[in-house]
Amino acid sequence: MNIQNNGYLSIEQLTDQYRKKAAGKENRENPSGLSFQEILRQRSRGTEETGDLRFSKHALNRLNDRNIELDNLQMERLKAGAEKAGEKGIRDSLVIVDQLAFIVNVPNKTVVTAMDSTATDENIFTNINGAVIA
Repeated sequence: MNIQNNGYLSIEQLTDQYRKKAAGKENRENPSGLSFQEILRQRSRGTEETGDLRFSKHALNRLNDRNIELDNLQMERLKAGAEKAGEKGIRDSLVIVDQLAFIVNVPNKTVVTAMDSTATDENIFTNINGAVIA
């Protein structure tokens, strides 16, 4: 049933519009043509094998907003700090590298947020259960 006279689109018309738009867009997120499950497996395997830390979108925004750039040595110290926290059974850790502070979710190997010494006046960190100075 198409209701066209009153200015509203039917569900079928909306569905057709959506499908046409979706078909016309390039797949910028997945140019390789791999399925979501395949990409997820590759990324999870890569993290387990290399021990790399991931940065959440929030953490990447904080690094960008605060003009924080990590050199290779600082990144290695951050990884080592997260590994030490994991060895001690810490789930959410504050890892301090030089004048930079990072909150790391250790089981997920994900940096949740980042700040430098000028980012906070009070220097209060919540929702952590351990800290590492790397």
